[in-house]
Amino acid sequence: MSQEYQFQITVNTQYIEEQSEPENERFVFGYTITIENTGELGAKLDSRHWVITDANGEVTEVQGQGVIGEQPFIEPGKSYQYSSGAVISTPIGTMEGDYKMIGQNGTEFKAPIPVFSLTAPGVLH
Repeated sequence: MSQEYQFQITVNTQYIEEQSEPENERFVFGYTITIENTGELGAKLDSRHWVITDANGEVTEVQGQGVIGEQPFIEPGKSYQYSSGAVISTPIGTMEGDYKMIGQNGTEFKAPIPVFSLTAPGVLH
């Protein structure tokens, strides 16, 4: 990614106990993602690609247009934030992936989403 296009992605996660059913191997997590444009040009978030891995090594890949039904255009110096969720079968897992972006000059590039953990409380000491 050139200096023209630079995106900083941060993630905050939370375990959603009231929707989880540990006895049925159902662990629900919410996450809020902030995508900050620290580059010189704006870009549209076109699509997403997630790799979700549970503690058993089970991998689920998710791809789709935009995020939460939107394809935001993020101007330089601005940020876009959204919340979503994931369900896995273990109390610990990870997510990572990338956003396919289309720059204002038509350039397509990927903005990587760094790996982050999904961890139910009390699992790690």
